[in-house]
This record gives sequence, C-alpha cells and structure tokens, in this order.
Amino acid sequence: MKTEEQYFTEGITIQDYMDEMSKLKEESFNVYENFQLPNDGFPEELRQQSLHFLVITEDWCGDAMMINPVIRRLAEPANIDMRVVLRDEDTDLIDRHLTNGGRAIPIILVLNESGELVGKWGPRAPEVQQIVDEMRAQLPSKDDPAFEEKQKDMIKTLTKKYSEESTLWSYVYESFKESLLTRSIN
Repeated sequence: MKTEEQYFTEGITIQDYMDEMSKLKEESFNVYENFQLPNDGFPEELRQQSLHFLVITEDWCGDAMMINPVIRRLAEPANIDMRVVLRDEDTDLIDRHLTNGGRAIPIILVLNESGELVGKWGPRAPEVQQIVDEMRAQLPSKDDPAFEEKQKDMIKTLTKKYSEESTLWSYVYESFKESLLTRSIN
C-alpha cells in the first residue's frame, strides 16, 4: 500500500492540474484570479513549517473548482508544494480519507517534511456545508420525477455561487487556516 508521501511524489502540481482541467476550468481560474489573501501574515507563518499539500480531487467537482484555487493562493506565497491526485484513478487513497463514509472531494492532506500526515481538511467549510444542506433540503424526494431536474438546477446554482461569491472563498480560507493552526486530522 502506497503512503500519502508516495502519492504526493507521483502527483502533478496544482498549476499543471488547473492548466489541464477539462471541466470548470474558467470558473476555477476566476476564483484563482480574484481571491485575495487576507493580510494576516499566515503565509509567512506557514513558510517556517516545511509542509506540503496533497489534494485528492477531480475537475468535474464544483467544490474542488472553488477550493483548490483558494488553497493554491495560500500555498504559493507560503512556498508550499501543492500536488494533486485524481480520486477516481486510484481509490485506495480516498478510501483512507472518507467523509461520513463517502468519497467526498476535495480532501487536502497536510504532510510534514518527513511525509507524515499531520493534518486533513475537506471537503467543505462549515458555512458552505450549511448552504449546501439548505439547498438540498429544498429538493423533492429522490423518487419524485422532478428530482433529477431540480438537482441539476441546484448544482448549476451552486456552481455559479462558488465561482462568483468571494464570501464563500473566505469561508474556505478561514476554515482551512483554522484546521492548519489546530492540525486536526478528522
């Protein structure tokens, strides 16, 4: 069984991943180009810690479209190497990091200089999860003939919010920052 560090070594850079996206690329770059890191000194603090990030993701995922560029914006000034592995290419890694029994993405694994897992974050900031939960609560039951169409509309609305609402980006940043400060592995 491969270690997280082996997956990291085999992963592609976040820049290459974003450049090669076939879905949600424009939206993801919109977030990347428009998200402004707060002037809180956190990247400088991280630079001292010799960390690297491994992201389990897929380019069709709306959450990943928003979250990956936010974390990239933090990683770059902190001199943190951020690499990506695709969830569906090798499910062994995601199966070690399930969320409520599911393969939710993105998951950001925080590794120290020795390649040991010292933190984990994802798939959403709590405030974003609340928005998703509220939208899901408005859907009809799964056996309703309108469910599929309503769910597609919900995903379209959510994708638009994710790509345009900077408040959501800030929720992601603050939640990830808090996770790093407490080094929680959930």
